[in-house]
Amino acid sequence: MKVKKMHPDAVLPKYAQQGDSGFDLVAVEDVIIEPGETKLIKTGLAFDIPEGFEIQVRPRSGITLKTKLRVQLGTIDSNYRGEVGVIVDNNAQPLEIRGDYNFLAKLVDGTRLRADTNTGGKTCDRGTYLILKGDRIGQGILAPVARTEFEEVDKLSDSERGVNGYGSTGVKYTKE
Repeated sequence: MKVKKMHPDAVLPKYAQQGDSGFDLVAVEDVIIEPGETKLIKTGLAFDIPEGFEIQVRPRSGITLKTKLRVQLGTIDSNYRGEVGVIVDNNAQPLEIRGDYNFLAKLVDGTRLRADTNTGGKTCDRGTYLILKGDRIGQGILAPVARTEFEEVDKLSDSERGVNGYGSTGVKYTKE
């Protein structure tokens, strides 16, 4: 797949290990995300996705486990040629902190650092995250796209499940 660097510091995508389904999407700039904020993290990359495919932007499990950052699922269509970004929510709750704690920020690996030097002197809430240029913030999956024709009908076919949904099968596993 053809890829174009839109920024000189962009990192060409690669699979971290043999057998990985996702390739790394890397931040091209430092971004501060305060509690409750949503930010677009630029990758500095544009793709020439083959027709019949899409790139699915997905979270990295380690970030989801270790932080309150949530990468939102995204679809990059085959006809899009602009820069790919990763949408990230900070689900941390704002806290009122006194003393030096207001200078702490968290990194995507869950560690903390003094943010007063890394953020240009900006004070940070305890739930603030700092995504650094070069952080692997998301992953892309190249996936086939099935297309269909739509036909309006008055009645759908019957099925065993029918209209039962939204938790109708319960959450408890039962042996059959």
